[in-house]
Amino acid sequence: MSTSIIGSAVGRVDGRLKVTGAARYAVDHPLENIAYGAGVFSTIANGKIVRIDTSEAEKMPGVIAILYHGNSEPIYRPAGQFEHSRASEARPPFEDDQVYYYGQFVALVVANTFEQAQDAASRVRVTYAEEKPVVHLEDAPTGEQVANYSRGNAESAFESAPVQIDETYITPVETHNPMEMHGTIAVWNGDKVTLYETTQGVVNHQQVMSEMLGVPLENVHVISPFCGSGFGGKLFPWPQSMLAAIAARRVKRPVKLYVPRSMMFTTVGHRPYTKQRMRLGATRDGKLVSIQHDVLSTTSKVDTYVEHCTSSTPMLYSCPNVKAVQHLVPLHVGTPTPMRGPGTVPGLFPLESAMDELAIKLNMDPLELRLRNYAEKDEGQDLPFSGKHLREAYQTGAERFGWSRRNPKVASMRNGDLVLGWGMSTATWHAGRGGATVRVRLNADGTARASSATQDIGTGTYTVIAQVVADKTGIPLDKIEVVLGDSSLTPGPMSGGSTATASVMPAVAGATNNAVNTLIQIAQRTPGSPFYVKETPGGDPPTLKMTNGYIHAADKAPDSGVPFHEVLAMRRLSGIDGEAKTGPAEGMHKFSGHSFGSHFCEVTWDPGIARLRISRWVTVMDAGRIINKKTATNQILGGVVMGIGMALFEETLYDPRNGKPLNNNFADYLVSTNADIPQMECIFIEYPDLNLNEYGARGVGEIGLAGVASAITMAVYHATGVRVRKLPVRIEDLLGHV
Repeated sequence: MSTSIIGSAVGRVDGRLKVTGAARYAVDHPLENIAYGAGVFSTIANGKIVRIDTSEAEKMPGVIAILYHGNSEPIYRPAGQFEHSRASEARPPFEDDQVYYYGQFVALVVANTFEQAQDAASRVRVTYAEEKPVVHLEDAPTGEQVANYSRGNAESAFESAPVQIDETYITPVETHNPMEMHGTIAVWNGDKVTLYETTQGVVNHQQVMSEMLGVPLENVHVISPFCGSGFGGKLFPWPQSMLAAIAARRVKRPVKLYVPRSMMFTTVGHRPYTKQRMRLGATRDGKLVSIQHDVLSTTSKVDTYVEHCTSSTPMLYSCPNVKAVQHLVPLHVGTPTPMRGPGTVPGLFPLESAMDELAIKLNMDPLELRLRNYAEKDEGQDLPFSGKHLREAYQTGAERFGWSRRNPKVASMRNGDLVLGWGMSTATWHAGRGGATVRVRLNADGTARASSATQDIGTGTYTVIAQVVADKTGIPLDKIEVVLGDSSLTPGPMSGGSTATASVMPAVAGATNNAVNTLIQIAQRTPGSPFYVKETPGGDPPTLKMTNGYIHAADKAPDSGVPFHEVLAMRRLSGIDGEAKTGPAEGMHKFSGHSFGSHFCEVTWDPGIARLRISRWVTVMDAGRIINKKTATNQILGGVVMGIGMALFEETLYDPRNGKPLNNNFADYLVSTNADIPQMECIFIEYPDLNLNEYGARGVGEIGLAGVASAITMAVYHATGVRVRKLPVRIEDLLGHV
């Protein structure tokens, strides 16, 4: 049995700080003489600001300043001079007097207390020249084409196919709702600014703020030790960060500004609405001959955001004729942004749903249909997969769930008065890796320190980094300090796209190895060391290694050697550092990198009281080597919970008159709660993907959500006979059935 800490179910090294309330999030940092900002938000979605009357607000107690277009310093557009740097909105706040969406910042009040700022903000009077907004896809003209993939002749093959599916599927606007709202504390010290920020990318935030504030990069310091989740919504800077910075510079005091929950539905992104037509053509024995995927997705009037819904269509199933096209539809809504599993998650809903409808038409088991169309390679890129064990994921999940006992007839399976519905689906997400630089220090007190300007957004990055250092050195976890979330550290990756772990681990391993190698050289060159090698000709010095915190001969037990801190003491050193910079995996361009998985779910339907529940769930994931089974399981099951919300609850509704989100609160915007969560099981089948990194690890942040909604709608059909193609599933859709 392996005793390696890699792969173990290790508790979070930062867990105690979080459960005791000692972990400081963006707006928790205590600063002296702090002022508070409160936004004034537009109450229209399309038009022009005619007048802003601040006279009453300026007389309010504690008001220090009121900023708006025409009286505030300029905020510049991001230049994009840094590789991959990006702001969430290219248009800076207060750039002009135009209003493009409801909830747009039109003014900012700064006061001595939060209550004073809020009260004064409510007294700012804004007059608009309003124009009718367009907030629904059906009311807007189609914009530019943003994706076009084709192989074979999908149209002709579909027309001649003996079995055809031609249906349209809709996913609504979903809104990120992390527990921690977007917030910033900005502090100036001369011409340097420090931003205490909630972000999924401290390095990108520093770069973008440098460009938009017109401040040299080295004069921008971003601090984000903890992030109360982001789900993609905190990848890139939003207007509140720039506004806090210019307000703090204006009033010469630290300014705290956060986005209230109601405005989290407007000015900090969302998953866009999609309307997707899926056409499948197949032979009577179930072999796909044509796939056509046509997508309309929405964006804002000021940014071109693309929800890449067609990304998985060319590669998930084997088919000679595939065509995938996507167009954008600009609306008077805030700019969309990545949300957990962007593109792939909404794109899989129509593909997997259509596969189920095809299976029904063929009178074939939906799992068997997927196996008959199993892709041995990525036919979209004509590349072998870097690792794929989806067949095993299907088989393991089916056996664990008991899929062979499924009666395909609608409403044929029961548990007392409850009708049971069973569904399944395929999950996938790309396996990526970016660059990272990490520094590891071995200290004379027997501890270690690892640092990088990446961040932990609740996924367990602190713990994974500590595990790698422990694996390479044998130093216990409780003696390893991990320092993240600070732009002054060596550059690290964003926490997005399920790439942070795969990106940072090679750099942690390399930095630790470099520190250990330096320590070994010290042991060999220090007089008095048991490993001292005189600089005389002849013979090679014995091979040394570090295990369990000891420097020892490679052919002897660790405790035959010397604790590493004693080696440092012999040389009177406070510690030694190792640093490593790594980038994308060399040779990965020869492969298609993806993780895969299968979902199996059971729903119960009580027709007497029209009650639908998810009752049982099994997920099996092929996601490379799992570094921490506890946090990885948490990520997968958290994704499933979000998928239950996507399938059954979540939908942001806009008032067509003014673009206001009608359900911009937790009372009306429904998300999954503990009462909605079924019995859940997550199984990993581990095949290290050594093409990606030396540990063979892929990310697991997004794939748990992929395919969940279609598995549920399959189960709903099996229980009720109702095929839901527009999410979320509503009880109204099911009334009167079965």
